[in-house]
Amino acid sequence: MGIAGRPYGARRAAAGALLVASLGVAGCGAAGQDDTAQGDTAQASAKQRDTGAARGEQGMVGPKAPGAAGSADGKAGTGSGTGTGTGKPAPVATAQIIRTASLTVEAADVPEALAKTRTAAKGAGGYVGDESTDRDGEGRERSRVELRVPPEAYDGLLDRLSRLGTLKKRQVSATDVTDQVVDTGSRIASQQASVARVRALMDKATTISDIVTLESELSRRQSELESLQARLKSLKEQTGMATVTLVLHEPDAAADDEETSFGDALSGGWDAFTAGVRWLLVAVGAALPFLAAGALLYALWRVLRGRFPKRTRSSAVAPASPEQFPAETAREGDGPGDR
Repeated sequence: MGIAGRPYGARRAAAGALLVASLGVAGCGAAGQDDTAQGDTAQASAKQRDTGAARGEQGMVGPKAPGAAGSADGKAGTGSGTGTGTGKPAPVATAQIIRTASLTVEAADVPEALAKTRTAAKGAGGYVGDESTDRDGEGRERSRVELRVPPEAYDGLLDRLSRLGTLKKRQVSATDVTDQVVDTGSRIASQQASVARVRALMDKATTISDIVTLESELSRRQSELESLQARLKSLKEQTGMATVTLVLHEPDAAADDEETSFGDALSGGWDAFTAGVRWLLVAVGAALPFLAAGALLYALWRVLRGRFPKRTRSSAVAPASPEQFPAETAREGDGPGDR
């Protein structure tokens, strides 16, 4: 029994040792798995930190990139909004304005004021145009002068002229003709292209009839082109230089009565003629209803008059009186006894 107990105890001890060993191995395996899991977790955390750092960098760069893109878009939008397809800014038409002014100044010394006016005009880069000087019925001097100056010197010249004496009248006007200048320039370009096309056709023409027809068309288009060019030149001359009309007169001088020219007289006569014709037409128009009514009544009277029978003379002839035929009466009065 003792011998049998020993082996049983040894077996229990061996079993306990195996159990402890297996538990130790299991513990080591679990620790290894824990270490592996912790390593994986650490790696995942590192990856998340790297991803977070990358996102952080993107977050820092992100606001700049859209801003840069926005600025680029803004630049592109500005270029497309104010420029052409090539990125160059579109040409903006400069305002074309016709400036005119009229001043009336009372000066004690008209010749001196006139000399200062010429100096002021030349100093402003302009020139003196038409000029006239006369005296009224009492010998007081009057002068009228037209000045042409650049638009940038226009206001300054008006101020200088206003200080020549006592300003009596000032009238300033500005007319914007930008649309007319642009339109005329565009029409000139189109007409030039049209003339070039007709000339190209003339070079290819082979018959006399075609040449004659093309020459006539070329002459017409060339005339239109020259008319447009003359109009554009006139507009540029009017806008390139402002016009100032200055009237100088001594104190108590009579108004500047301009002499009537032939053109003025002709214009006045034509105005009177057209006014007379207009009043004549008005009078005819006012009398026309009455004339129409009178004509209608006359036609009605003619129609009704034709329908009534005409009055005929009586067939019976009144007996003649004895005084008309005295001889015959005497013969009839003789009796048989008289015979």
